[in-house]
Amino acid sequence: MAAEVLGAHGYAVDIFDRMPTPARKFLMAGKSGLNITHSEELDMFVTRYDEKQPKLESSIRAFSAGDIQAWMDSLGCPSFIGSSGRVFPKAMKASPLLRSWINRLEQYGARLFMRHDWRGWNNDGALVFDTPDGQKMEQYTATILALGGASWQRLGSDGRWVKYLDQGDVQVTPFKPANCGLNVDWTDHMKKNFAGSPIKNICLSTCDSSNRIQKTQGDLMLTEYGVEGGPVYTLSRFVRERLLTHTGAILSVDLMPDRSLHDLQQALNKPRGKKSLSTFLKRVIGIDKAKTALLHECWPKSLFLTDDMDALAKAMKSTPISVKSVRPIEEAISSAGGLCFSNLDENLMITKKPGLFCAGEMIDWEAPTGGYLITACFAQGRQAAMGVINWVNDQMNV
Repeated sequence: MAAEVLGAHGYAVDIFDRMPTPARKFLMAGKSGLNITHSEELDMFVTRYDEKQPKLESSIRAFSAGDIQAWMDSLGCPSFIGSSGRVFPKAMKASPLLRSWINRLEQYGARLFMRHDWRGWNNDGALVFDTPDGQKMEQYTATILALGGASWQRLGSDGRWVKYLDQGDVQVTPFKPANCGLNVDWTDHMKKNFAGSPIKNICLSTCDSSNRIQKTQGDLMLTEYGVEGGPVYTLSRFVRERLLTHTGAILSVDLMPDRSLHDLQQALNKPRGKKSLSTFLKRVIGIDKAKTALLHECWPKSLFLTDDMDALAKAMKSTPISVKSVRPIEEAISSAGGLCFSNLDENLMITKKPGLFCAGEMIDWEAPTGGYLITACFAQGRQAAMGVINWVNDQMNV
């Protein structure tokens, strides 16, 4: 995105990528349908970045979801809004959009260099690259680093860049997993019989490090090691921070979010007859085997040996899953941590390195899935490019 903005303004741009083919994480994001942004009202959209909202809001407002949809249209890849409010290309895949995008960049004169692994600077301030043809030095008027975080390392972002910026006395926060699965000590029975089972339509909540309740709704996926799925990813940052400041973290699951406690209690207090409890639950409230298994896993046996249906209804509305830890950063969708905003000016230029700009996940911010990650990366790419233009103009006027 930075290259496009600069190319459109007539600048000569070279793009260096350490991988054999470009935009691998972008393509991976679109593997099962490219969720490129979200259609929710902008004032709500910008709150998804939590405490980093003040640092990101102006760039996102300058290049918001509507601008991204218009940009997609201009590339011949129209979008549509799904039932969840998420925005996708009509082709669903990322590859047609990427092909059109690279074609536009080439029309602007941008050059793309693959298998160029950045290794910092030499003593003369030139960028150093390891390439298939040996080490290469390049000097530029301005440089934008968009080196990613530390998740999905096989796609190119391994956080190795930190050691090169550390040499310049630049503050970096250690990387942590974001939008990740959570580890739970399931019983062997749970692992053997229900790993891979979805828990459909639940409300998930947890307390953050300040004891504020955070909640979301969707489908939970049981795994051999714990839980995955959209609601888990949304709350994973709060669980991660809670685990750093408390002895444990609890996910509370409302297994029947569309039914009130009173409604459930009335239904469960109907005559059961000779039906087994599981058959009775399935018939009167439609609860499936996976939800029933989760109830048995998380509550003591005594709950199911009595006829206290009011207590059972309460358990269904608040089933506690004790979280042991978060999954490794290598498995995370994205990462938290990175280059601190305190290093950057309003144009995303590193103040101690004039002419060096940064954008994207290498900066210390995070966001939930749903299009918020890509939107902020695009917006910061544009912001950094405009920063380059402003800085170059200022240098010419000195």
